[in-house]
Amino acid sequence: MRTNTEQAVPEPEPTRGEELSPASAAGGAVVDGPADGADTDTDTGAGTGTGAGTGTGTGTGTRERTPTRVTLRSDLRASTVDGLIALIVTGAVFALLYARIRSRASSTATVMPFMADDPGGFWMYFLSQAFGWSALLWAWGTVVLGLLLSGARPAWLRIPAPRLERLHRTTSLNTIALIVAHALFFAAELINHDTDSWYGSTWTAFVESFVPGGYASGTGRIAIPVGQAALYLAIPLGLLFYVRHRIGARAWRVMHRFVIVVYVLSVWHTLLYGTNVWYDGWFRTSVWLLQLPIAALFLARLLRPARRSQRLAAPGAHPGSKAGWSLRLTGRLLAAGTLAVLLAVLITGRDGGRAEPPADTSSTHNHD
Repeated sequence: MRTNTEQAVPEPEPTRGEELSPASAAGGAVVDGPADGADTDTDTGAGTGTGAGTGTGTGTGTRERTPTRVTLRSDLRASTVDGLIALIVTGAVFALLYARIRSRASSTATVMPFMADDPGGFWMYFLSQAFGWSALLWAWGTVVLGLLLSGARPAWLRIPAPRLERLHRTTSLNTIALIVAHALFFAAELINHDTDSWYGSTWTAFVESFVPGGYASGTGRIAIPVGQAALYLAIPLGLLFYVRHRIGARAWRVMHRFVIVVYVLSVWHTLLYGTNVWYDGWFRTSVWLLQLPIAALFLARLLRPARRSQRLAAPGAHPGSKAGWSLRLTGRLLAAGTLAVLLAVLITGRDGGRAEPPADTSSTHNHD
């Protein structure tokens, strides 16, 4: 930069703890940085970066910009609008689910007909479902943003990277909040329909909602622990970014790659336990359809990585070990295979949905 006296002011070098961009590992197991070998944490556009820079003086001297660091508090403030949108979407999904159960158009009416007989008595269950759907949608958006930011920047993407990085962080925080709300309303529904004492029903609901293996009924024996794993991984992986300066940027980057596991577990939990998507239909098809952009972006990220060190050269020209080269090749093949499987599922319509209701649709998990 230059002052009004045209004297060059050198940009300070980023410190070791400031090297990693907040979006560099977003989207799970794919990301290492926004540019070839140069990671930065400076949000010059949004003004929320963790790097340091210099400003241009307004008088006759040089005014240095105060280094700013992305904090959890600042991102929580910035996530307000995104959070309000998430609540509006959740309300709209709740209204849709409630209307479908009242008209008995929802698969939930087939799985649990007693809910269709008295939908008002199970409003917390439908609200839990609504929070689950919006959580899945926000998790999808978080992963997509991370993939867009971590790979080679698409020519059509006109939004500045700092704004996308902030949006990626705020959607990540709201995803955690939506998952927690989904679990809490599920527990509240269990308490509401438990005839035991308040402390007994509360303890039972806590065990069944938050303790792996505590829910021992039907499909929930698998689906509930899968959802719990997504919850217990999402919280630390989402919040570790704000303490990465203490644990080290490299350690945070390695751990944050497992974010993709959270997303996969969330989708798996939805397909297993979402009564709206048990049977063939547009609800279940939509879940599968949403995975196409992620698989395509994931494959593009691997085929055209932003860092030169991650590019797959010929085996003889690869700077690392043969095992490393084989691992990178395997990752690309798996990503391509996943995309092919998704396309096959959507084309053939074989998405694992139940073709018809079971002979016995009564719930084995009814406290009344």
